[in-house]
This record gives sequence, C-alpha cells and structure tokens, in this order.
Amino acid sequence: MKWSRHEHGPRGRAGYHHGNLREALIEAALALIAANGSAGFTFAEAARQAGVSPAAPYRHFRDRDELMADVAQLGFDKFEGELARAWNQGAPDAMTALGNIGKGYLAFARSQPGYYAAMFEAGIPLNATPALRDASDRAFAILRTAAEQIIAKLPDGTRPPALMVALHIWSLSHGIASLFVGRNAVQRALPMSPEDLLEAGVLVYLQGLGLSKPG
Repeated sequence: MKWSRHEHGPRGRAGYHHGNLREALIEAALALIAANGSAGFTFAEAARQAGVSPAAPYRHFRDRDELMADVAQLGFDKFEGELARAWNQGAPDAMTALGNIGKGYLAFARSQPGYYAAMFEAGIPLNATPALRDASDRAFAILRTAAEQIIAKLPDGTRPPALMVALHIWSLSHGIASLFVGRNAVQRALPMSPEDLLEAGVLVYLQGLGLSKPG
C-alpha cells in the first residue's frame, strides 16, 4: 500500500511506502544534524529533506522531539555495539580493553556526528521513551563492567564504587570528544592526538586509584 504526494521533494521522490517513511525521516534528520547541529533544523525542514510534505512526518512522530528521541535511541544502539566491540569482553586484559573503549568512544563521535549530537547535544531527556532509556543504559553498562573489572584488582576495603569510576572515565571521554573531535571541536592545537590525550588522562586517573597499566 502506498501514499503519494503531488510535488517532488529535493530527492525527487514521488512517494513512499508506509514502511519507509520513518527511516527516510530519520536519515533526513541525521543529515541535517550533521550539517547544522542538533538545533539547526525544524520538523518541516526534516520533511523537506526527506522529500515529503510538511504533514507527512506526523504519520510517525508527534513532533520534532519525538523524531530526535528516535534518532538518539538508534545512536545509542550503534554506540553500544561500538563499545562492546572495543571492550571485547575485557581481552586481552581489562586495562588495555578500557583503552580500546576510549578509542571507540572517540571514533564514534568522529564518524557519527549526527547520532552523537542527537544523543548528547539535543537536550532530549533519556527518559523521553523507555526504548531510549534502555539503549542508553546498555551502552553505559559496558563502561561500568570495565570499571568493575579494573577495581577488582584493588584490595578489599580500598575499592571505590564502580559507578563512580565509570562516571569519571565517561566524563573524561566525553569531554575530550566534545572539545576536540567532530564538527564542534575547538580550534586549539594539541600536543598529541585526542586518543593519546584521553589515554594519558585515564592513566593518570587510574594511577591515582593505585592502579597502573600492565607494562
């Protein structure tokens, strides 16, 4: 079953199957976010980018925020996969695998600017939908698992909470990604790559906890 419109949009499409409109709008939103930032487009512009009438998006989304929540959820799904591959179940050791998570974090911010902005810059609450909350929690759980394995090396009674460690490392990763990676990176010369900067910061932090990377 098809629905059609009278005008061709910028992509020259004469109509969409019902099952494709949602994906087309998400693709359009991603392109606009990557080009202009998370606040750089309206619902009508997303429709125009997708090549449909301004009323068409309301078949699937209540408003722009609901569209952004869907984009953010898909972003967290992809983010979880990226971090899981980087962690690789803690192989070859937890410290090295944690470093790989950091590299995966920066790689995602660099290669997926549209998703990254929707996830972290659009101001969409994580509890906007249950699916968005679940996707975000699954991605963060990988970092928390890494923190749990790392602090397990410390003697009983001296271990900080795994959640606190995960949040600290996440803050370092996110700060460097936001400042030095992607379209909004500050124009400041670094003495090292963002990846090396993150690795050095995490190492200093872990050494402060009494941990060090295997030599």
